[in-house]
Amino acid sequence: MANIPDKLRDPKTPPDVEITLQARKPIIDPTLGIPVNIRKNTVPIHRLVTIGDSITQGYQSGAIFNTKLSYPAIIAREMGWKEMRYPNYDSPNNGFPLNLESLANSLFKQFGENINFLESVPALLFLRNFLDTTEDYWERGKGSLLPIQKEINHNLAVYGWDLRNTISRNADICIDIIKKNPPKDDFMKQVVEYHNERAAIVVLNSARDQNFKALSPLQAAAALSMQGTSETEGIETLIALIGANNALGSILTFNVSWTDEGYDDMNVNDKYTVWRPIDFKAELDKLIADIKKIRARHVILGTVPHVSIVPFARGVGRKVREGSRYFPYYTLPWIKEEQFDPEKHPHLTENEVRAIDCAIDQYNDYIADAVRQARLEGKDWYLFECCGLLDRLASKRYLQDPIAKPDWWDEVGGEYKLPPELENLTPKITSDFFVSGPGGRTKGGLFSLDGIHPTTIAYGIMAQEIIKIMQLAGVKFFESNGRTQRNGEVKVDFQRLIAEDTLISNPPRNLYNVFEIVSQIDNNFNVLSNLLRSNY
Repeated sequence: MANIPDKLRDPKTPPDVEITLQARKPIIDPTLGIPVNIRKNTVPIHRLVTIGDSITQGYQSGAIFNTKLSYPAIIAREMGWKEMRYPNYDSPNNGFPLNLESLANSLFKQFGENINFLESVPALLFLRNFLDTTEDYWERGKGSLLPIQKEINHNLAVYGWDLRNTISRNADICIDIIKKNPPKDDFMKQVVEYHNERAAIVVLNSARDQNFKALSPLQAAAALSMQGTSETEGIETLIALIGANNALGSILTFNVSWTDEGYDDMNVNDKYTVWRPIDFKAELDKLIADIKKIRARHVILGTVPHVSIVPFARGVGRKVREGSRYFPYYTLPWIKEEQFDPEKHPHLTENEVRAIDCAIDQYNDYIADAVRQARLEGKDWYLFECCGLLDRLASKRYLQDPIAKPDWWDEVGGEYKLPPELENLTPKITSDFFVSGPGGRTKGGLFSLDGIHPTTIAYGIMAQEIIKIMQLAGVKFFESNGRTQRNGEVKVDFQRLIAEDTLISNPPRNLYNVFEIVSQIDNNFNVLSNLLRSNY
């Protein structure tokens, strides 16, 4: 693809970012056309291990809570593998930092359908008490205690972590941070302090070597892989879907700060919101070198989604150029288009967003190159096009504006075809911001209430696409008894997922709809934006 005119390039964009008119073409062959023949009858002890961030951990609606329905857990269930270990965040108000779905349902039970935050002091006090209960549990209550677990988890993902965190951070680093920063019970600021560190401890406190030394996610996966025999790998399938947080901060803060000196130092790099491609590659090379040390029979690397796809960043204004995939501005989703003022509201410009997405395209080229090189070395590695999957589901960017579709659209299959169970849902499932009211869901369905993370059915879609790759690799799937092998194409039980996805089967029904509730929480408390910004 040819470079675009300088007038469409944001002047702050580093020279190593290649700006292009269209998004990178997804690679539809997970093998990249390079044959590798690895077929073994033995089954490793750890059938599935995953490394990643919030998407892999199972984050939803502003909180980590429903980890039993993360996409790795859905895959394990379809494998008939009940031994998969993952962190648990059962607690009052269901997880933390702020479970928006639980809050909306609690408001409905307390006040009924009709509630207006601007006119209701009791509602604001209820919200404060809701937040206080969550804060007390995780800072001073049972949730503040170190988890007692002997065995390493199989799902080693931690929300908010980027490549460097995954390589270097461990439970002891997080424990030390919390010890040095004891929580304060602020009457107004009822937010769990250092919630990311607390979440990471639940994942990784059991990840230790024989000398009780804390391990990073990559080191923990390596430790699991060594539990196999000399003939059999310790891990059957390793999935690594990591890198979104190397760019997501730009959307959450509406600020583009490209990496510079200290990008690889966890103590100072929080000031950067987008990794330059050259810096991302340097970090990725270290991550790939560590993955190659892990004794996994099959490895699946996922591409990084375009962060501008998420409905949390709302495109506003009339497109300057016909056929452009970008709007002039991107801002908070609850700011109405007719009210948006670039002098007043947080935002990113079209050129800034284009630069971020183009950098991500380069990230994904590097990830694909890593898979290509591994396969040339005889390793059974595969590429999962997570980025392409979400692009093909992008309602506002492509599906509502056919002229903006890239040249490769039809070549890769066009609009993603939803499973029949999801296709038949009314209203149509889309990637728009989730909205519901007294009659149930009225819009969206692929993204949860925070406008960033998937719903359970969307995690199911990810699981289905990864299962296709695993079957291509020769991974065997079994019925729930763990003994009877499943033949033919393995399909996720979406009817079951619909029932388990409460945003779909039993959404909040406040007359003052959920979209407005989220808006008022942020306008009155500035809670949601701060929480989301501290998660990347």
